[in-house]
Amino acid sequence: MNSFLKKFFMLMVLFSLLFIVACSNTTQETQQETDNEPESSEDEDSQEPEEDTAEFENMELDVAAFEGGYGSAFWDALKSKFEEAYPGVTVNLESNPNIGDMIRPQIVGGNAPDVIYLNQTDQSGVTQGLIKDQALVDITDIFESESIDGDGLIKDKILPGALESIFMSPYGDGKVYLAPYNYTIMGLWYNNTLFEEEGIEAPTTWDEFYALQDKAEELDRSLFTYQGTNPGYLEEILIPAVYNLGGQEALDQMLIDYDPEFWNSETALEALGIFEKIANEGMLMDGTVALNHTQSQTEFMQGNSMFVPNGNWFEGEMAEAPREDGFIFGFAGVPTFDSSEDSMALASFEQVYIPKSSDNIELAKEFLKFMYTEEAVKLNGEHAEGVMAVQGAADLVQDHITESSYESFKAVEEGMYAVSGNFGPVPEGVNIEPRSILFDQVADVMNGDMSAEEWAAIMYDAYEEVQSKME
Repeated sequence: MNSFLKKFFMLMVLFSLLFIVACSNTTQETQQETDNEPESSEDEDSQEPEEDTAEFENMELDVAAFEGGYGSAFWDALKSKFEEAYPGVTVNLESNPNIGDMIRPQIVGGNAPDVIYLNQTDQSGVTQGLIKDQALVDITDIFESESIDGDGLIKDKILPGALESIFMSPYGDGKVYLAPYNYTIMGLWYNNTLFEEEGIEAPTTWDEFYALQDKAEELDRSLFTYQGTNPGYLEEILIPAVYNLGGQEALDQMLIDYDPEFWNSETALEALGIFEKIANEGMLMDGTVALNHTQSQTEFMQGNSMFVPNGNWFEGEMAEAPREDGFIFGFAGVPTFDSSEDSMALASFEQVYIPKSSDNIELAKEFLKFMYTEEAVKLNGEHAEGVMAVQGAADLVQDHITESSYESFKAVEEGMYAVSGNFGPVPEGVNIEPRSILFDQVADVMNGDMSAEEWAAIMYDAYEEVQSKME
């Protein structure tokens, strides 16, 4: 009996030891599993996009892209990255310089591509027609949604004023129908080296600009030149000036409503007066009116003028042009009439949109959201040498754009206000182009043969003709 108890007791001790060891191993395994688990919800979140993409599996997205100065390589790269991020999705991409004419039959037949990159100024008239027919999807929700990068709402990444502009919100109803893609910046340019050597500050007001006339004479050069036989470049000054004086309401009167009374306003006369003052007070470079854009820009670079209007493509366009020693492009933007306000610049935005007849609206929206990821912004710089209308884009693509282009984009990102505006279409039956009539008068004004008031009167008559055909 004692022997039995002794054996029983020993067995119990053995089982207890085994139990403790087992528990110890289990605890260690559990701890190891815990150690191998993600340490934060950030890692868990990184898996969520893969789960979110499941709803789009086995779907196809038709994308039509205009192939212009930015080429098509970016859209090829974006297609590949999107398909990689959304397994099972197929993007059918078609790009062509004449994409508007190519997709028109599809649109008429109710089978439009799901995503279209084509500006409303394209000569095919496709985008303008879709806007007029209110045939675009309201994409406001895209910009109210969280960025795929997880760094806030998409609308907060877009340049201030872009979504509210007529380029993106054509009906003035507070809703967004076109998404901003690349943008360009326009305004006054100067020789940065000269300004630094002479201790000249770039003007931020028109009074400061006019005051530099004395310095220009001292340096044996004119204050201003422009692309004489291409006077449309002067809209880079006129449109911001109108906005500065009269706000968006005045700009809409001039560009969209074709309201004749705009040309009787103080805003119109003061904005036109910029050019009258330049002409009448000897600020214009001699011979400017007869020069084409390349000639006037070369004269500026050779030191014959202090300022010339142009866009951020200026340096690349004139890469081989002769210039004065040490010349470096400097961007001043457009002066204001009030010293308490920031300088301005004219901005033009490329547009991407979703037609209402798209078969895959939600997938199309996802594609546009993906376009605003940091990866896509970098791809755009690498393949298109373009800068998207996104805060911080200039830094992300700095290696792919010229130094002066970078500086102009940075100026806008850091506070220079980007004004956007474009002459809208005229009604059917109107046989004049208001923009052409406006700038056709520039030569007479610059030659001193026409006053700002006479210029405004011509525009009043032109707008009355347009207005007679408006609904």
